Amino acid sequence: MYTFRHGVHPNERKELAKDKPIRVIKAGKTLVYPLQQHIGAKAKATVKVGDRVLVGQIIGEADGMISANVLSSVSGIVKAIEDRLVVGGQKVESIIVENDDKYDAIEGFGVERDLNSMSKEEIIKAVKDAGIVGLGGASFPTHVKLQPKDPDKIDYVLVNGAECEPYLTSDYRLMLEETEMLIKGLRSMLRVFPKARGIICVEDNKRDAYDKIKAALAGVDNIETALMKTKYPQGGERQLIYAITGRKINVSKLPADAGVVVDNVDTVVSIGYAVCKSTPLLRRIMTLSGDAYNETANLNVRFGISYKEVIEAVGGFKTEPEKMISGGPMMGLPVFSLDMPVSRNSSALLAFAKDPLTGLRETNCINCGRCVKACPINLVPTKMYKAAKAGNFEEYIKLNGQECITCGSCSFVCPAKKPLTPYFSYMKFAVRGYLNSKKEKEAKK
Repeated sequence: MYTFRHGVHPNERKELAKDKPIRVIKAGKTLVYPLQQHIGAKAKATVKVGDRVLVGQIIGEADGMISANVLSSVSGIVKAIEDRLVVGGQKVESIIVENDDKYDAIEGFGVERDLNSMSKEEIIKAVKDAGIVGLGGASFPTHVKLQPKDPDKIDYVLVNGAECEPYLTSDYRLMLEETEMLIKGLRSMLRVFPKARGIICVEDNKRDAYDKIKAALAGVDNIETALMKTKYPQGGERQLIYAITGRKINVSKLPADAGVVVDNVDTVVSIGYAVCKSTPLLRRIMTLSGDAYNETANLNVRFGISYKEVIEAVGGFKTEPEKMISGGPMMGLPVFSLDMPVSRNSSALLAFAKDPLTGLRETNCINCGRCVKACPINLVPTKMYKAAKAGNFEEYIKLNGQECITCGSCSFVCPAKKPLTPYFSYMKFAVRGYLNSKKEKEAKK
């Protein structure tokens, strides 16, 4: 069975939502579309206040080589273009649309296309026009990923079906409910990389999804399935690539440098819809889970809906949560307001009656080495933590701290409850700034 070295085994808690089929919820009256929902340059607004927009219309155009289109998920009137709060705590320029409940769509929306008659360029254009980005958390524009500098060297296209974060079950439901579109999305990618082999990678705690996909692939000669050991962070890009291919990459390399393209399940399903059914990315499949909810669920949510409306769709809370997280508990971000829109990186909204960190007290490091054994990158978190606390950038760099993927495995196993991951998250940006500043100073000499 495929796996990687080290990692951890947190309580999965998948049972809370895994048997809940995906259901569609209705959009409210006001939709908010941040123009920055992806890595790279912010999209540029293509509409103005007073314009009527349609379902699937590009309202924010990709502005630069690494950027992504933003599209309207409803039809209605643009009421404002202003800064709005998003997950992470920052305010982002956003387009505010008043839903007219007509759902009039752009011309050609939903039209079937013959994949076999489409060129590579047409497929990539369809993906770009659809506003597809990586839905596994990174939000990297997918059309850029489909255009590596040396496409002939790509010999693997991996579909990341690990979904290794506890509680999250949206990708699992997609593998069960959208098996055909998942395969169509992967076939679309393989037309861009005809020398590559497609592999749909599934952890062994989702055996029924693995079996269904494997059965659907009978007679398909360039796509296979791979069953992986259930372990966190199996869904990390580097860990997945190593587990399946044995190839290693570091922070200075892209998967394409190792001849691999990786996308998660929802991204590949979205590619299938964009290419084969002329349907752009207008929704997020979200898991709502945790003991504070009246009902857990997997939901099909149109972009722009507020978190408050999403919670109301499942009957609200049975008890006021002490902790809410956007994403998974290991790498997700805390939610302090429900007046924020669902965007491309809204994979889940977890709500807990009690904050699991309440009452935890940081104690002295006992040099037990558990963090070292857990680290999937083979780093030494104890030494990195000391350097980070001291603001010693040079020492942190010597310890290969920039290789950290901030997966949280070290914090999870630390008996002293050291806030290791938050420090490493900060250092990723701080060290980058330090190195840029150092480079500028040297250039002036």
